[in-house]
Amino acid sequence: MRRIYFLVPDINSTRRVVNELLLARIEERHIHVIAKSGTPLEELPEANLLQKSDFVPAVQQGLALGGTTGLLAGLVAVALPPASTVIAGGILLGTTVVSAGIGAWLSGMIGVNVGNRRIKEFEDAIEAGHFLILADVPADRVDEIEKRIKQHISEVEVETTEPKIPAFP
Repeated sequence: MRRIYFLVPDINSTRRVVNELLLARIEERHIHVIAKSGTPLEELPEANLLQKSDFVPAVQQGLALGGTTGLLAGLVAVALPPASTVIAGGILLGTTVVSAGIGAWLSGMIGVNVGNRRIKEFEDAIEAGHFLILADVPADRVDEIEKRIKQHISEVEVETTEPKIPAFP
């Protein structure tokens, strides 16, 4: 799956883009709309905390950093004289898993409080009253979806496409 960002000037165009995405067989759970605070989105699928915050990238970074730190700590523990080779694997595995979990948890707590880095570049347009639509589409259909939207709704700007999204929505 890849995420496409559409910047749309008004609510009517936003409805038309969402309807066009639904007609293209993109499930509603893969469509997210972000608008200026206080703007009623009516029946449009509003983006939730996972799309508006940096939670997922923060968890991924914390998992990697914590796992690496735990692995290094385990290697140091194994290198100390009282450790035997029988428990060495357990020490490495234990420190890596525990540290990865702690790193992911702590980073996730921080990431939930930080705005999504990808959306920051659209903040001025959103505050000016535009709508940002995030659509998660199969990687092999990105060009087809972009052309379909531009063909039917000319005022829509396809801003950017992310190379990948996390495995869980």
